[in-house]
Amino acid sequence: MPSLTRRQLWTLITLTLVWGINWPIMKLGVTGFPPLTFRSLSMLIGLPVLGLALVLMKVPLRIPRAHWWELLKLAFFNLFVWHVLVILALPKLPSGRAAILGYTMPVFSAIWGVIWFNAPLRARQWLGVAAAGVGVLLLLWNELNNLSGQPFWVLMVLIAAAVWAYGTQRLRHTHIEVPTLAIAFWMTSMTTILLTVLACVFEQDRWQMPAESTQWAILYNALGVFAFAQAAWLTLARGLPPVASTLSVMFIPVLGVFTGAWLLDEVLHWQDWTAVVLMVVAIASVLWPARSTQNP
Repeated sequence: MPSLTRRQLWTLITLTLVWGINWPIMKLGVTGFPPLTFRSLSMLIGLPVLGLALVLMKVPLRIPRAHWWELLKLAFFNLFVWHVLVILALPKLPSGRAAILGYTMPVFSAIWGVIWFNAPLRARQWLGVAAAGVGVLLLLWNELNNLSGQPFWVLMVLIAAAVWAYGTQRLRHTHIEVPTLAIAFWMTSMTTILLTVLACVFEQDRWQMPAESTQWAILYNALGVFAFAQAAWLTLARGLPPVASTLSVMFIPVLGVFTGAWLLDEVLHWQDWTAVVLMVVAIASVLWPARSTQNP
C-alpha cells in the first residue's frame, strides 16, 4: 500500500471538505427546485471553469478515437448513474443519511475488486472495510424507521453507490493512456449533455427562477464539485489502489451528517459519534504507512 504524497493528502483533505459540506447544500438547493435542472445548471457552469483550468495547466485534452467507447463506459459507471439516481433521491431522503447510503461505495468496491479484478484484500484492508460498514449501519440506526417508508429511494442510492464502486475499479484498470484530468473533462462533458437533455425532457414544465439559496447551491456545486472535486476524485481513484482511494473518503458522510445537523437541525445521537471513530479506523487502515520491509 503506497503512502500518499503531500499533494495527494492535501487534495484528499480538500475533496473531503468540499464533498462533505455539499450534501446539506444540495438538499437546500433541490428543495422546491427541479433536481435534474439543478444538477445540469451546476455542470453547465462548472464545466467551462474546469476546461479553462486544464488549458491553463496545459493538460492535453485529445483522446484517440479508438478509446471513445471505453470512455463512454467509464462515464456511465462513474458519473451517469451516480449523478442521475442520487439527485433524484435526495429530495426524498435526509441529506446526511443520503450521504451515508452513497458512501457504502467502499464496501461495494472491495467486493467488486475481489470478484471481478482478482484483488484480494489484506487483513488490515478487511478491517477498514468492516469498520466502514459498521459505521454506516450505526449512522443509519436512528433513521431505519423513516427510511423503511422510502425503500425505493434508498434502493436508488444503493444502486448508485454499487455502480460507482464498479466504475472506480474500471477506472483504475483502464488502458486509456491519457492524463486522468483529460478523462475527467470528457466524462463530465458527456454527463452534462445527459443531465441537460433529461432536464429538458422531464422538467421543462417546472422551470422557474431559482431562489437565492438555490442559486448559491448551484454556484457551490459548479465551482466546488464539478470544477474541482469531481476531477480531483477521479485523479485519486486512478492513482491510488481502489481500496485506499475509496476508504480514504469515508469521512465525507460523517461531515454530511454533522453539517446536516448544523444547517438543517437534524438531531445527533451516540451512534453518530461512535461512527466517527469507526470511520477514522477505516481511513487509517489504508492510509497509515506500512512498516518498511527492506532487506539489509
